[in-house]
Amino acid sequence: MRLIDRGHQDDAQAVPRGSLAAWAVAVRPRSLPVAISPVLVGATLGFARSGQLDGLAAALVLAAALLMQVVTNMQNDVGYTVRGGDSSGTRTGLPRATANGWLSVRHVRAGIVLAALLATAIGVALVAWRGWPVLAIGGASLLAALAYMGGPRPIAYTPFGELTVFVFFGLVAVLGTDWVLTGSVGAVTLVAALAIGALAAAALAVNNHRDIAHDRLVGRCTFAVHFGEHASRRLYTLLLLVPFALLPPMAWLGPSAGLLLPLALLPAALRLRHDFVHCPRGTALNEVLFRTFQLELWFAALLSLGALLGRMVA
Repeated sequence: MRLIDRGHQDDAQAVPRGSLAAWAVAVRPRSLPVAISPVLVGATLGFARSGQLDGLAAALVLAAALLMQVVTNMQNDVGYTVRGGDSSGTRTGLPRATANGWLSVRHVRAGIVLAALLATAIGVALVAWRGWPVLAIGGASLLAALAYMGGPRPIAYTPFGELTVFVFFGLVAVLGTDWVLTGSVGAVTLVAALAIGALAAAALAVNNHRDIAHDRLVGRCTFAVHFGEHASRRLYTLLLLVPFALLPPMAWLGPSAGLLLPLALLPAALRLRHDFVHCPRGTALNEVLFRTFQLELWFAALLSLGALLGRMVA
């Protein structure tokens, strides 16, 4: 499905109300690498260290992570609409299903409830595998997903959006996956969680940088709005490149040279950083956003491959 820019009426008319295409706009499937990557890394590093991998438990963890991302995206869609975020007519981000009338607020909220209930059911199932702390991890993640654009002061309206993504789609997701599947957390997993969290936060940094002018108008005080464009560019650069600096420590802790495989992506990351810095603000940054999602997924895949190769030759 081709994502549609709200400013083009012909495209807007191409999304029938209540259709699967409309739901795809609310769910935003192209953002799902943010949920897949940490589970892939946590599961693979846990297996490389311990030799343990329960396929069913891993599938449940992945399903829960995907549902958390879906809840976040749908809450973002409906929460922004309810707060009148699109009323200024200056928004340059991806379209919102509720703001365009493709889905009703009531239906999207029902979808949020359904996804949250499914995630809770998965959490209860995983309790039998690893105990009650699983509910604490899942509960905190669900609250963060709902609070991102919900409640009296949404996280999305503060400078802490990137930090929240770093914590929950990096530290919590990677470390939580390793712990749920193996009962422990390795040193390599801890460093990898920092790297994956940074790449996930980099994607949000692109999103917020793109919308600086609009967010100022609607009262969103994101990191980019609060600290300015120069700081926003530096933040993205830091979040994009620090993961590569963390690869040598991972290889040393492994110990496995295979964990250096993601360094092959460094030229792509440098091109991405160049394009981000020189790209005009607005819809042109959407392509940078999607490429950042893809970079995170490739980084996770190569890191996981390196961990498996290291176990094979050990």
